[in-house]
Order: sequence, then C-alpha cells, then structure tokens
Amino acid sequence: MASAIKNLSTYDENNLPSAVDLSFGIVVSDWNAEITHALYEGCLETLLKHGANEENIRTTQVPGAFELPVGAKILAGSKRFDAIICLGCVIKGETQHDEFINHAVANGLVHLSIASGIPIIFGVLTTFTEEQAQDRAGGIHGNKGIEAASTAIRMAVLRKEIAKPTSKIGY
Repeated sequence: MASAIKNLSTYDENNLPSAVDLSFGIVVSDWNAEITHALYEGCLETLLKHGANEENIRTTQVPGAFELPVGAKILAGSKRFDAIICLGCVIKGETQHDEFINHAVANGLVHLSIASGIPIIFGVLTTFTEEQAQDRAGGIHGNKGIEAASTAIRMAVLRKEIAKPTSKIGY
C-alpha cells in the first residue's frame, strides 16, 4: 500500500502554480465531522498559502458524502468557480453501504466534472477504520485536504491556460 510508505500530502510547493485570481468552491460532508473538518482545514490552509483570496473561496456543507455530488452541482451551476473541491469520509462498517456510497459519489463527481467542464476534485477518504481516516486527515499519512487543494489549483490553472486564445497545447 502506497500510503504505508510515505506521507502522501508532501509536494513541491515551488512547483505549484499560484492560486491568485482563482476562485474555489468547497463542499464538506458533515458525516464524520471530526475527520472532514480536519480535511477542510488542510484544504483551506493550502489554498490560502498559495495565494487564494479568502473572498474567492465559498464553503458549503452537506449532510453526508452521498450528497457531495449535488452540493458540487449547485456550486457548479453558479459558474463562479475555477474548481470545486469535495471533502468527505466514508468508513467501512458491518455492511456494504460504503461500497454503494463510494461508487455513487465517485461516479457522480466525475460525470459532473466532465459535463460542466469545471474540475471537481474528489477529496473523499474511503477507509476501513476510523484510525485509517485519522491517519489521512492530518495524521501519519498527511492530509487528503492538502492533496485536494493542490490538485484543484493545478487543474484550475490548466483550465484557464487552455482557455486562453494564445495557449499552446502540448509539451
């Protein structure tokens, strides 16, 4: 397992583009709030650290991970955001509910991202235990919220660069 090897939230800060003049929507699930709020803190700190203006960040909360796609759709419909970050946590229980929720959320977010053309970032922990979730929400394996924010910045910049009429496509 890759996360057993390293802190997955480590990234080269110097290679992350600036978030100045970008706007972000953040949708946070209230279910497993201790975990999701830690993800949110990591996400918000990363956006601000890389130049995002707090006035250009809109946070909304939804009851659970299953509602993340609808929350993201509402934000995407405003056409105000360069990227939308969805943060949640689904912990395996005694039933298969986690599989149904995880698949529904992942499929909903990817379809919304493709349909809207807005990068919708999947910052949802899908763990077997609460301990694993805590390890990925500021614990020994970093904070998935940091990863989600850095991904959002990169994708928002890519979207803006490609939209420029003088943009050159390719490497």
